[in-house]
Amino acid sequence: MRLITLIFLGFTSIAAAGEKTAFFGITYLDGSLQGEMQGKDPAEAARLEMLHRMVADRFAAEGHELVDLAPVRTDLDRIVNPAKCYGCDTRMATELGADLSLVGEVQKVSNLIIAMNLQLRDAETGEMVRGGVVDIRANTDDAWRRGMRYILDNRIFPKETQ
Repeated sequence: MRLITLIFLGFTSIAAAGEKTAFFGITYLDGSLQGEMQGKDPAEAARLEMLHRMVADRFAAEGHELVDLAPVRTDLDRIVNPAKCYGCDTRMATELGADLSLVGEVQKVSNLIIAMNLQLRDAETGEMVRGGVVDIRANTDDAWRRGMRYILDNRIFPKETQ
């Protein structure tokens, strides 16, 4: 049985189509015993790339212009985790002319407990625009996809309720 635990991060501002977004990727944090003992898992690296494409494709489909990160690549390569760099993501997004900064994380606690989050911040102010966190209880392609789809569908691009 798979369980999904959700943490809601609600914010009043909504990201609008046509905005320029600097997507700094999704950082993988493996604190599991399995990772410590066996090293990097190629299947998880492929899943991380799958999530990256999923997020980039969704933002593009929603009308966001994803800016080229090449001008800040040297700085970005020195950063371990753009989601936890004391605002360096929003500073780089501003330098790139982006309206928004987008960062994500996948944290593996064990082979059965994985948390993922996505944070969309205003590049100028650093304030959170939208964000979501989900805990999944399976380490499969489908579970990772469902977890990120939940964040995208319900926290980043929620449908209007009537």
